[in-house]
Amino acid sequence: MADASDNWVNEAETLEPPQREAAFFYGLFMRGHSLDELRRDISVPGEVVSRWQRHWRQEPLARRRFERILRYRLQVLASFNTLVSLELALSHLRQ
Repeated sequence: MADASDNWVNEAETLEPPQREAAFFYGLFMRGHSLDELRRDISVPGEVVSRWQRHWRQEPLARRRFERILRYRLQVLASFNTLVSLELALSHLRQ
């Protein structure tokens, strides 16, 4: 029987490309949302990673899925940071 955590982990199999999700967050940034808050929303907090690691000890098969999710979030954050950096550089050139 699948529980809610199984559904959440299975969603990782069908995630959008990280660049698309980064573009979504970039759109929020361009609409005035706080850069720091967006970065916090994209990243995986340390306490969550710690919980995942405890879960890994009990469920070794889940480790690959959690690592994939973590890698995905890091890719989204890297793409988002690139978009923001380009925007900031271009805004300086426009002035």
